[in-house]
This record gives sequence, C-alpha cells and structure tokens, in this order.
Amino acid sequence: MDNKIYLISLYDLYIELFTDKQRMYFESYYYDDLSLSEIADNYEISRNAAYKQIKEVEKKLLYYEECLKLNDKRKKILNLIKDERLKNEILDIL
Repeated sequence: MDNKIYLISLYDLYIELFTDKQRMYFESYYYDDLSLSEIADNYEISRNAAYKQIKEVEKKLLYYEECLKLNDKRKKILNLIKDERLKNEILDIL
C-alpha cells in the first residue's frame, strides 16, 4: 500500500511527462483500481500491453524522482513550515 501511495504522489508531480495513453492506463490501475484484464477490455488492448505500459510509467516515475527529487524537496519544505495556512497555500501551488 505504501508503494502505491508513493507512486501516486510521484505521478501527481510528473503527470505532464506522460502520454495520454500512459495516463489512462496508470489512472485506471491506480486511481480506479481496475485489474489489468479490465483495463485491457476497456481499451481493447492485450493484458500484457496494459501491464507493460503501467510498468513503464512506474519505472519512469522512479527515474524522474531519482534525478529531480521533487517529492523529497516538497517534503523537506513542508516539514520546515509551521504555519498551517502557509503550508496549505504552498501545497496548492505545488
């Protein structure tokens, strides 16, 4: 479960770096909680193709975070801020 939350938080940061199809498959799997078979049926692709696309997005998310560390930086900034109103305003910007 922790890995799922982590991947979703990375996805929220790096969403613009993915194609429309990658977004659809990832969101169907992680947000809508669809199985690979359901995704394959919905988009008329093979189950293996859905699996490969989702794994490719996961791999890229981890790579982007390894290089850019936006999620780590966001956490560090938020940990430094004590004012809840200011913290919420920064979160809205991010």
